[in-house]
Amino acid sequence: MGRIKDVNNTTELNENDEAKLDEMLDDASSDRLTGIVYWITLIYGAFGILVAMNQAFSWDPMGYVLVDNSFYYLLIGIFLPISFLVFPARKADQFKVPFYDWVLFALTLVSALYMSYHGIDMVEQGWDLVAPDEPTFVAAIICFLSLEAVRRAGGFALFVIVAMFFLFPLWTDMAPGFLWGVSKDPMELVRSHAMGFESIIGVPMRVAGNLLIGFLIFGSALVVTGGGDFFMSFASALMGRSRGGPAKVAILSSGFFGSLSGSVISNVVTTGKLTIPTMKKVGYPSVYAGAVESCASTGGALMPPVMGAVAFLMAEFLNVPYATVMIAAIVPAVIFYVALLLQVDAYAAVNGLKGMEESEIPDLWETFKSGWFYLFSLVALVYMLVWMRLDLYAPYYAAGILVVCSLIFRKGKQRFNLDTLRELIIDSSKIISNIIAILAGVGMIVGSLAFTGVGGAFSRELLQIAGDNLYLLLGMGAVTSFLLGMGMTVSACYIFLAIILGPALIGAGLDPIASHLFILYWGMLSFITPPVALAAVAAAIIAKADPMAIGVRAMRLGLINFILPFIFVLNPALVLRGEWSEIVVIVPACVAAVWLMASSFEGYLYRVGVIGWSIRGPLLAAAALLLYPEIWSYIAGLVVIAGCYAFALYQRKSVAA
Repeated sequence: MGRIKDVNNTTELNENDEAKLDEMLDDASSDRLTGIVYWITLIYGAFGILVAMNQAFSWDPMGYVLVDNSFYYLLIGIFLPISFLVFPARKADQFKVPFYDWVLFALTLVSALYMSYHGIDMVEQGWDLVAPDEPTFVAAIICFLSLEAVRRAGGFALFVIVAMFFLFPLWTDMAPGFLWGVSKDPMELVRSHAMGFESIIGVPMRVAGNLLIGFLIFGSALVVTGGGDFFMSFASALMGRSRGGPAKVAILSSGFFGSLSGSVISNVVTTGKLTIPTMKKVGYPSVYAGAVESCASTGGALMPPVMGAVAFLMAEFLNVPYATVMIAAIVPAVIFYVALLLQVDAYAAVNGLKGMEESEIPDLWETFKSGWFYLFSLVALVYMLVWMRLDLYAPYYAAGILVVCSLIFRKGKQRFNLDTLRELIIDSSKIISNIIAILAGVGMIVGSLAFTGVGGAFSRELLQIAGDNLYLLLGMGAVTSFLLGMGMTVSACYIFLAIILGPALIGAGLDPIASHLFILYWGMLSFITPPVALAAVAAAIIAKADPMAIGVRAMRLGLINFILPFIFVLNPALVLRGEWSEIVVIVPACVAAVWLMASSFEGYLYRVGVIGWSIRGPLLAAAALLLYPEIWSYIAGLVVIAGCYAFALYQRKSVAA
């Protein structure tokens, strides 16, 4: 079969498309990073990074030790003011910083530093319960500023959700049923949110201050030193020559990039600008090219070693080392990418698609020599996390390795220099200010559920509704995760569900890590599922195709991601939790099932060729049998596979005769 012709093969992005992508990325903020705003961000950001490193490495200059709440408020005092300068309140302010943003900048700086200075007083005098008028007034200002910051950094939908939860304790004593809880008056409310340890400076902010900042700096170091270009070239050198090579390059490069950035949309935009036009060039239709990039970028946020902010939040909620979460996430993420690779390969085989032009494929050895230290830094990071258990220090050491290697092995403009250092600080500061702004607001969701006791009551109610039906509980959890994923950031969705749904799943006897990964996976699926499908929307702008069509195709390509969470939550061996005798059977069986699903969906069976539904249907049934962890199911699946091959080969011989 010849190549599929694409009726809309235009690949160049116009200014309107670029503006849409910038809006999705929140990169319009970079238009304000000039002049005095640039230098404030640079100086404040550098100081904030040093503060975070001081807390991690316990340098304690001049013997001064920051207590925890003083440290968190110092971070807020550094990075939250930056968010008011960098992220505009409205589109009209995209290119300028109006006077009221300067007012908010100064107000945030003064009020957060006030809180930091009085950190010991908050603890010793119990200011979260009873406090003088002055700190109570400052607490109210901090709450208002956190709400405005989350609106700018996280969007209006997240702001509405956070505001509702922020106000919830005011009337919870009048709420019905399990929503009833202990109420607070307005002054008690702002004191609890701003000066307690369960809200603004609660779990999310602790994770950001103690763990996340180091990994964000490492990710920025990879980007500014050219890591993104290296991984794209490396993926092209590995897969470019194979049939449908550009699609495989998109999958690998998005997996590499997404595992470091943790951001689905930035992954689509960054890698998609290169991969989608290349896929279209070799014959992939626009919709298929956009769907491949959407799925690959979504999976990147689930791929170790970094995985984004959510993985660190998960480690904190579960009270386990980050390495434990990272190891558990490896197999499902790899299976997802194997499923994508098998599907695009089968599609290319059916439609006669070729690889990239030889002139466009870099030499593998030369590519490796030019950037081996990027891979080395990742290996070093994983080694320090898994074997040395250096969660706090590993990302800083890995970033240091990158900088030193860039100084030694890079030449000319690519070599790390003062300009690159400034770019690293600016990029890190912008990302950290975005995270701090979102987590300060999201922390108020956690606080409200903790103050009122509704979080625990909600979990108990879910268990009562489900009764002994575990599948009903998982179904309710999946739907809830998916719906919340439409309106919240992934971090906010996960935090909320980790409080109300996580305990219910664990209480039903499920593995804690598998339960929390279940929540994360289903929260991520909204990125490729209409009507929201933000990854598909971003890919559609680049591919110049219908976003809903891309979303529907992405759902089919990413179908395994809808199934995997149920498999590993019911069979923790798939997340490497359990006996090795189970793991070595279940993991290969799941991989084989993924191969059968890809063959069925795309109509191509290896060693046979193109197949019809008389074989595709039984292959799908065999995949289902292999996904069910029981010996007789495995035997039945293998029998069906053998029968499919025998029938297919008989058909081929009959046609040849």
